[in-house]
Amino acid sequence: MIKVALMKYIERITIDPEICHGTPCIRGMRWPVSVLLDLLGSGMSFEEIIFDHPELEREDILAVLEFAKMALQGNSIREIA
Repeated sequence: MIKVALMKYIERITIDPEICHGTPCIRGMRWPVSVLLDLLGSGMSFEEIIFDHPELEREDILAVLEFAKMALQGNSIREIA
């Protein structure tokens, strides 16, 4: 059940050559996955990120983490997004 819920989050990751040169982004916005990973890596909490950037949702951050996990497992970026 949890795995199915996480897989639904991955649908929030989009790749569009017209947005950020095809870098994986959140929901077609100019929010690259790597930028959100940087924010998390800097120690910001989900709540802090969402407070500073209200266009983002908790599920977007969960999608970024799921995307990163799948990429590290060797899945191709095109397969994931």
